[in-house]
Amino acid sequence: MMLIAPLLFWLHVGISPLQTPNQSISFFAADNKNIQYVGRIDFANPKKPKFWAPGVYIKSKFKGRSCDVIINDEVLWGNTHNYLEIVVDDKKFWRVQTKQKTDTIRVVADLSEGVHTITVCKNTEAGIGYIEFVGFRCRKLLAPDPLPARKIEFVGNSITAGTGMDQSEIPCETRQWYDQHNAYMSYGPTVARALNAQWHLTAVAGIGLIHSCCDMEITMPDVFDKMSLRDNTVPYDVSRYQPDIVTLCLGQNDGLQDSTLFCNAYVNFIGNVRSHYPKAKIVCLTSPMADASLRSGLKKYITAVVDYVNQSGDKNVKKFFFSTSWNHGCGGHPDINDHKLIAGELAEFIKTTMGW
Repeated sequence: MMLIAPLLFWLHVGISPLQTPNQSISFFAADNKNIQYVGRIDFANPKKPKFWAPGVYIKSKFKGRSCDVIINDEVLWGNTHNYLEIVVDDKKFWRVQTKQKTDTIRVVADLSEGVHTITVCKNTEAGIGYIEFVGFRCRKLLAPDPLPARKIEFVGNSITAGTGMDQSEIPCETRQWYDQHNAYMSYGPTVARALNAQWHLTAVAGIGLIHSCCDMEITMPDVFDKMSLRDNTVPYDVSRYQPDIVTLCLGQNDGLQDSTLFCNAYVNFIGNVRSHYPKAKIVCLTSPMADASLRSGLKKYITAVVDYVNQSGDKNVKKFFFSTSWNHGCGGHPDINDHKLIAGELAEFIKTTMGW
């Protein structure tokens, strides 16, 4: 999404917040009861909750014409800055990148003096470093609407993480490889918003089920119980979030594998997921960027896996095959419009499967 300069700008830490006569601005720390958190988040320091995974989001309501968002960035390797999506009233969107170790981002957006909803979402994935949320500054912070009762988790690789999809500001291959990340607009959160559900993205670029690309030594079964997914560190209590439905979108980075090895690993991973989510529906997906050969192979693997698991007594495991391949983004990934199409197909299947 394009950044409209007059409506959102940066402050150096410590500068006096915007005030109008008789209207004081207060700081509301990250542990304020009116702030909602969704995702794999480390609350060891409740004043600075830390998160690595793409798609983690924070919501609240504020009163007034502006709101400051205060963020700490790990600044991994001393030069890597995360992207965020900031959304006001679910209709004004800004995709912004942090600029320093601590940033205060003022959201103005030509707002009325009324009550507004704000969402802050991590657009970049775990390998770009963590974010710490420090708090909001505004006239008044209010209790947000309750989160949706429905819950979905999307497990996958770079596609699920939203890699290479947003070329609205920076063309492919012109700056850093993560400059087009946009987890908020990726297919998973798009599906969740369409179905009025919470979302978790458990995704790492390059990761596979039994083979990951790019000399990575981790696979999804290794990191499924971690918060810092790319580093395979910081244990996470997976059972803390109980999704109604989990989608597994793996295999793109594995490629065509020995069918026995791949299918056995898939069955075992489903068992792992089931051990944490005893009531969830689990849906195995083909890759939405696979070529014809891999798509055909994944259909065979997934069909065999789902049939075996169903026959073994777990009838709550399903399969879904995307209709085609989408490759208009960077590095052959789907772009934003492709993600909308992917989300449309998957949302319709989930709606029918879940009776939503």
